[in-house]
Amino acid sequence: MSYVPVIFLLFGLFILFSLFFTVKQQTAVSIERFGKFQSIRHSGLQLKIPVIDKIAARISLKIQQLDVIVETKTLDDVFVKIKVSVQFVVIKDKVYDAIYKLEYPHDQITSYVFDVVRAEVPKMKLDDVFVKKDDIAIAVKREVQESMETYGYDIIKTLVTDIDPDAQVKAAMNRINAAEREKVAAQYEGDAQRILIVEKAKAEAESKRLQGQGIADQRREIARGLVESVDVLNKVGISSQEASALIVVTQHYDTLQSVGQDTKSNLILLPNSPQAGAEMLNNMIASFAASNQIGEIMRKENDKKRE
Repeated sequence: MSYVPVIFLLFGLFILFSLFFTVKQQTAVSIERFGKFQSIRHSGLQLKIPVIDKIAARISLKIQQLDVIVETKTLDDVFVKIKVSVQFVVIKDKVYDAIYKLEYPHDQITSYVFDVVRAEVPKMKLDDVFVKKDDIAIAVKREVQESMETYGYDIIKTLVTDIDPDAQVKAAMNRINAAEREKVAAQYEGDAQRILIVEKAKAEAESKRLQGQGIADQRREIARGLVESVDVLNKVGISSQEASALIVVTQHYDTLQSVGQDTKSNLILLPNSPQAGAEMLNNMIASFAASNQIGEIMRKENDKKRE
């Protein structure tokens, strides 16, 4: 008989502990009484009838994410794997629907994602899939939102987080990109070479122009010097013809002297005809005569100055 109080004490403690239960933050609990839905309890300390009431299900009210990988074909017959991330949450006012209307929400969302992606991507070429991935995400969100809202789920966001074509396709795309860049580089190199050639031609033309201008200035000064030399000779009584002959002979011997400074140079002077040789000899004689005449005049002037 001594064990009876102990049994009643233990039974009382069991009833007491079964009477109270706690629900964590951002969590909802379904209470059933004899298998029939009774109520939804939220975070905090809660009461239930021991043995009669029981916790049937717990569901999180936090935002969840489901990643779905879909393999499909594009309009240009390229197989591609697309990763879609769906962020969803249980609507707080529709916890009952989320618990009792849908048993496997992840599978349901995955099915809708597969359906939408395989309906949208085959309409696009591979390049358009990369460009219009936001359009795919919007289409997935619209379709999944309409369907899952009935079951107490709200779709927060859908993102196309990865687009992975076949390895051979990616290699081909990289080769195309590399070839395009090489083409652009070749065009730039060609333009650079063309610019160098044009600038070099301009520089050469400018150099020739300046060289020609220098030669013209040189000849102009030579001509001016010859004119002045002829004028000086005329003033001392030497005729223009004799002065010209003297200048020619002087330039002739200056040229010979310049050529003679190089030990490896050879010079051969051949007259074109006997008349040309005779004319050259007459010019030389006239030049010598003019030189003698100039020397004589200068000697007389020096004598006068001494007297």
